[in-house]
Amino acid sequence: MTRAALLLAVLALTACSREQAVAPAAQPVKPPEPAPVAQAPVAPAPAVWPLVQPPEPGTPGGLPDDRTPISEAPFTPQSAQGASNVVQTYFAHLGQKNYIAAWALWADGGRASGSATPDAFRQTFAKYAQYDALSGAPGRIEGAAGSLFVTVPVVIYGRLTTGAEVHEKGEATLRRVNNVDGSTPEQRRWHIEKIETKPSPG
Repeated sequence: MTRAALLLAVLALTACSREQAVAPAAQPVKPPEPAPVAQAPVAPAPAVWPLVQPPEPGTPGGLPDDRTPISEAPFTPQSAQGASNVVQTYFAHLGQKNYIAAWALWADGGRASGSATPDAFRQTFAKYAQYDALSGAPGRIEGAAGSLFVTVPVVIYGRLTTGAEVHEKGEATLRRVNNVDGSTPEQRRWHIEKIETKPSPG
């Protein structure tokens, strides 16, 4: 190999080494950005409404303004006052959300309420945020076909879960079997036959 050729070979090796030396360094790999975490929706606070009050007796939508003093004498369960006591007990059960006990006060084993079971009866009150009632003095006991009937005036007041006020007025009709031979103690107790109310002024 001539001296010139040897010099060219050395120059070529030197150039190759320089190219390797200036080769760009590998770029660091960026870690993937974390996925955004979905925020759980915040439930709105339940609305709080003032309690609905019943109309005063003698006013539109209220009970009759009966100023006759209430007798404090003992009464029998079969009397008209006994029937009125069933109505008061019924609405007290509803106020305590004791729907099983309230349903049992209806005639025909509770089915006169229009609900075949206590659970179905409970569902009919799911739309109310407040449900209260007042009852007045019972009427006279009337008889028909071996049964006795009496009516009790009622005023219902409360609020729906939508916030709308409820004001209704009407009467509850109670029935029991007369004291005839063969009747059972359960049949001789007052039971709610029906409650008929209409919207009234609040």
